[in-house]
Amino acid sequence: MISNDEISNNFSLLAKLMDIHGENSFKAKSYAAAAFSVDKVLTPLSEMPQNAIFSIKGIGESAGNRIIEMLQTGKLQILEDIIQNTPPGILEMLKIKGIGPKKIATIWKELEIETLGELLYACNENRLTLYKGFGEKTQQNIKESIEFYMGTMGRYLYQQVESFSKELEKILTTSLPFTFQLTGEMRRQMEIIDSIDWVTNANSESLKAFMNSISFQLKEENESKLSFKNEQNITVQFWLANQDNFQSVLFETSCSEEFLNEWSHSTQWDKSAVYPMEDAIFSTYNCCPIPPCQRESASIINLAKQNIIPSTINVEDIAGIIHSHSTWSDGGNSLAEMAKSAIEKGMQYLVISDHSKSAFYANGLSIERVADQHKEIDQLNQQLAPFKIFKSIESDILNDGSLDYPDEILSSFDLIIASVHSNLKMNAEKANARLLKAIENKYTSILGHMTGRLLLSRAGYPINHELIIDACVANNVVIELNAHPRRLDIDWRWIKKALDKNVLISINPDAHTIDGYEDCKYGVLVAQKAGLSKNQNLSSFNVTQFEQFVQIQQNKRS
Repeated sequence: MISNDEISNNFSLLAKLMDIHGENSFKAKSYAAAAFSVDKVLTPLSEMPQNAIFSIKGIGESAGNRIIEMLQTGKLQILEDIIQNTPPGILEMLKIKGIGPKKIATIWKELEIETLGELLYACNENRLTLYKGFGEKTQQNIKESIEFYMGTMGRYLYQQVESFSKELEKILTTSLPFTFQLTGEMRRQMEIIDSIDWVTNANSESLKAFMNSISFQLKEENESKLSFKNEQNITVQFWLANQDNFQSVLFETSCSEEFLNEWSHSTQWDKSAVYPMEDAIFSTYNCCPIPPCQRESASIINLAKQNIIPSTINVEDIAGIIHSHSTWSDGGNSLAEMAKSAIEKGMQYLVISDHSKSAFYANGLSIERVADQHKEIDQLNQQLAPFKIFKSIESDILNDGSLDYPDEILSSFDLIIASVHSNLKMNAEKANARLLKAIENKYTSILGHMTGRLLLSRAGYPINHELIIDACVANNVVIELNAHPRRLDIDWRWIKKALDKNVLISINPDAHTIDGYEDCKYGVLVAQKAGLSKNQNLSSFNVTQFEQFVQIQQNKRS
């Protein structure tokens, strides 16, 4: 039989959802009052005569009939119906501290946001402050509440646990007389982290006592591994080793299953042997060392046997900032501030690419404002030379695949980044057709965040990657590796396919503040996994090379 608490919760949820959907406010308030009243009733409603239910203070005829419905059927049909018409992510927002129904309604109806991940991304882009009722403090509080909530699920972005892992390693190495070597997903530079792992020569009892002292709970113990969790639901694992097998355990826990199976099969690896260092495992079998971040697919082992593992890009190889936003749209810093910060970081150029006019939710630039922004860019270029700001726009790819301005406006930009931001719920046929039309547009220079995914929050729309890559080849379009740690899109697993066809990749921070420039690092980390070199990355071009690239793109328009 349904309990009073369940009945109260149903009324409360119904009232909130009615507010979110903009339904009759009087009815919503009456259901909220009914929830409050039921919560105060000590006697189970299921044990009361039906006519007595209507005499409860705060329970009117409508609410009373709903209670009887729940007692008889175990559910509230009106609630079931409204839930059916509510995206799951909107329901989830009700669990976030500091976001009430009215704010959720604005987020859903005006910002067109339907998941927590999208909302967190909007907070990071400083987008909420553009709307009434959302100041900077409110936006920050919402951001922190979402991060806390998502943290309880136990999976994290690399960027979210990077500092934590470094701090914990420092505590471990300064507090305990043992060796700790990072391994697992963090060492492999995976974009999503399920656990932070170390290989250690520490004994189990010392580890258990110490981890307990810093508020970690033991979750799993066997002869090879100890696993702990803290209050933030972060999993920390220790792989137990001794002096003789330390390097073998380190190697084994720093590889994907596919890589390790192929390595064991093709080399007949003797993991019981003693190796003085990890590289000796490779040299013993006549292979050059394979960095942990590239120990994913079996195919790289053959390259190692031929001693032709290519050198990969580093953060220091980024020469310019491509794809950045300013206060002209939804950025948090002015154009001048974005430029000066890029100069301070040693960059040679900045590609400013604010949102286009259809992105009303992000203060996208009207045609008139495009001209005004270009005037400011011209003025800043005179002041900041030899540093150069290039005129760009992140043009929305509209539902039919066209770009967001008429040709005479598109032609005023040095280059165009084309991205999908709306109508993301597409099947593969629709998504492919939409992207193909945008790629084939002569003004498109870079395809932005190819699938629109938000890691741990929103799957990308389904696309035929090979088809899209081939189209980029045919139309001389660069593929963006969006370096925002919640995007990292194109997925690194498809980068090699693009490189094999000589498609340029561009590691772009999609920066909405000057701090956003730091995200280049996360793009580099996953690019290293794919074997991307400096020469294959557009944002590593020096300013002269980049000007030549822009000229080629402009020649494409004629």
